[in-house]
Amino acid sequence: MRLTAAFLKMIRLPNLFFIALTQLLFHFCIYDVLYAGHVSPGDLFRFFILVLASVFIAAAGYVINDYFDINIDEVNKPQKMVVDKLIHRRWAIAWHFMLSTSGLILTVVALPFIEKWYLILANIACVALLWFYSTNFKKSLLIGNIVISLLTAWTILIIFFSKVSVADAIGLGEESHQKFFRLAFLYAGFAFISSLIREAIKDMEDMEGDAKYGCRTMPIVWGVNATKVYVAVWLIVLITILIIVQVYVLQFRWWLPVLYSIVLIILPLGYIFYELFKARTTAQFHQLSNWTKLVMLTGILSMVFFYFYL
Repeated sequence: MRLTAAFLKMIRLPNLFFIALTQLLFHFCIYDVLYAGHVSPGDLFRFFILVLASVFIAAAGYVINDYFDINIDEVNKPQKMVVDKLIHRRWAIAWHFMLSTSGLILTVVALPFIEKWYLILANIACVALLWFYSTNFKKSLLIGNIVISLLTAWTILIIFFSKVSVADAIGLGEESHQKFFRLAFLYAGFAFISSLIREAIKDMEDMEGDAKYGCRTMPIVWGVNATKVYVAVWLIVLITILIIVQVYVLQFRWWLPVLYSIVLIILPLGYIFYELFKARTTAQFHQLSNWTKLVMLTGILSMVFFYFYL
């Protein structure tokens, strides 16, 4: 039982649940509504297999990250360590390869190879990026943050491109394609920017261990104050985009979604902005990181409204 709990902690079960929830909401609240009556047989089965593939690849990424982060985690979060304390390093690397391989096999099963070969290659690239992120990118200035943010956005985009051909995505001839394209990239953009914000806040939280083992993250290279300005700029960009979206949505008289977005997405982002420049301690940065994660959750949950309003 203890090993099971340690394994679930190592693969970040709540984060995997969040990935699956994002894809499920995108499928059932947006895709199914836009393409009602035009879904091909077997589509739902392939979708569930693709969700499993995404979860397995992400889990493998968390495992390999813990594997290479043992020394840093001993400084930053010794009480949360699993690898080398509860699970042997050899088992961790074995689990990484098993989960990665399973994720790629499921990707091949879920997608028609001839039509969607580029998505299979993209998931292979995701596995490689997660490996290099753990070994090199996360220790480099900006690169690691951008990689993780792109992979976060890919959680939504892989579902979009699995449903729509590249030609349809580029041509955007039908109205349903246009709406699907706009919503896919709206949510992918939200995921990308909010992830950039959270990764930079986490860098400030983890400065002590990162500095000790030669990482060149933003707060180490630029300083904490410059990193706060970087985060603040992205917060302003995200809040501005969200306000513009609400103004656009108001013309349809979607009062409840607008109220939800203001209260549970925009105002919390404003709170993060307000608290950002007051934050000094690891605990304060950790709290801001949790607030950002909460905003990411409420942002993704807003997809539910499209089930009723599209």
